[in-house]
Amino acid sequence: MAAGAMNERHLLGLLTLLLSLLLAGCSPGEGETPPLAGASIGGGFTLTDQDGERVSEEDFAGRYRLVYFGFTYCPDVCPVDLQMFGQALRKLQQSHPEVAAKVQPIFISVDPERDTPAVLQEYVAAFHPRLIGLTGTPQEIADVAKRYGVYYMKEEAEGASGYLVNHSRIALLFGPEGEPIAIVPHDKGADAIAEELRRWVK
Repeated sequence: MAAGAMNERHLLGLLTLLLSLLLAGCSPGEGETPPLAGASIGGGFTLTDQDGERVSEEDFAGRYRLVYFGFTYCPDVCPVDLQMFGQALRKLQQSHPEVAAKVQPIFISVDPERDTPAVLQEYVAAFHPRLIGLTGTPQEIADVAKRYGVYYMKEEAEGASGYLVNHSRIALLFGPEGEPIAIVPHDKGADAIAEELRRWVK
């Protein structure tokens, strides 16, 4: 697919998220409307987890889902973000264990060629014991990325890796029924992530 088409799809996805944020108003308080309420993002999928088992979106019914797209060969932002998610969940496990227990962190690879279940198993274990890694065929990953408004594109790179994957850096929180709730501030540290989860997880 041409880079221009991929970029247009990425921009449309981001515009949808930003519009949802503006319409929701983000004022804190009892019964506040989630920023992404009603957004056309997310939905069903069937992928393969780090244990080689086929997993569908329905397997997470009843749990809040913290969804992040990335890849294991990512040299910088992915491991930093995943480390922040792990730290945030550990903080919640100590301060608000009932909140932490309701959150399922999910890492979806945008590099299915290299991110096999075995590779994912070793990778996700480094960040949090409950982090689930998902991969699939190139078409399965393309489909789920489109539904979740995530852009990605393979780019040549020097060194042993051969290529990198340029991708959207975004973390999304979904509710127990798969409804979109909020963009999680992954770039503001573990405390901000934990606070955002406390804000929405009921």
